[in-house]
Order: sequence, then structure tokens, then C-alpha cells
Amino acid sequence: MTVRDHLSGSNSGGGEVLAVGQPVTIHLVKAPRPDLRYPASVHSDDGTHLVVRAPWANDMVRDMGFVRFEPGDVWTEHYWRDRWYSVKEVYDAAGTLKGWYCDVTRPATVRDGVVVVSDLDLDLWASADLSRVLRLDEDEFVASGLPERDPATAARARQALDELAELAADGFDTLTAR
Repeated sequence: MTVRDHLSGSNSGGGEVLAVGQPVTIHLVKAPRPDLRYPASVHSDDGTHLVVRAPWANDMVRDMGFVRFEPGDVWTEHYWRDRWYSVKEVYDAAGTLKGWYCDVTRPATVRDGVVVVSDLDLDLWASADLSRVLRLDEDEFVASGLPERDPATAARARQALDELAELAADGFDTLTAR
């Protein structure tokens, strides 16, 4: 069984299927830190794989050291109701791909036009040319206490990060159908 087989499965009650063009709110649960909410528009939804588009949700530049997120950037965000991650294609204002920012999360749920995703503190960045694939925030993951509090969930989160690193090798083409 591959990591992908282990993490994938059927739609486990992830909620409503959204219409193309429908406005939604993305609610990224960051407990114990403040949650993040921002507007997006549905690009596609097949009941398992939801794709939305959203502008960079901040008025200021955020320099991560390996990439700058800035006003004018557009994010095409892929959420799954049966996978423990999201994949976000990040484009600059001119439409040039900067790379992929991936969050390890619990599977997404959708209720009343709100996409709820619980962040598990592990992230991955892959540059557009795939020359840099970085595992991020492992210190935050450990500090969250999740590995001690819920070892099974922590193990799934680590498996999801490993899967994302494997998928980065093909530029996420198998997931995002670019």
C-alpha cells in the first residue's frame, strides 16, 4: 500500500458540493493561534476534490525567505475531503507560477459555503522550477503537542508530509491536473 492509498479514501461526509463560481469562505483552523478566514471563488468541485481561487489574503508583503507573498498574487487552492493536505498553486499578478505551498491538514469539510480545514502545523514549499522543496514548521508541529496528545493523528500528518514531498517531484501534476 502506498502513502497515497493509505491517506486516500471515500468522501467521509465532507458536506455539500459547491457550484462553479460560487463565493465561499476558507476557514483555516490554526488553534491555538488565531484562525484565518478569507474569501474565495469555486473553480471546480467533484464532491471529493474542491478547487478555489483567491487573492493573497493580506494587504502586506510576507517575505518567507524562499518566496514573497504579496498583494496581487493569486492562489489556486486544492482541497480534498479525503486527504490530509491541501495544495496551493501561487501565481504572481502577471500569472507566473511562483510555486506550491502545501498545508498538512485534516480532510476539508464544507458546510453552508464555508470550507473548513484544520491546520496540523506541517507545511511544504516547492518552487516553480522544483529546485527547492522545503519541509516547513516541523518545530511548530512538535511544539503543538500533537505527537504526544494524539499519536495516530500525528503519524497521519507525517505521512501526508512525506506524500507531498513525493508528489512535488512531478510538480503536483497528478493532483492538480494542470
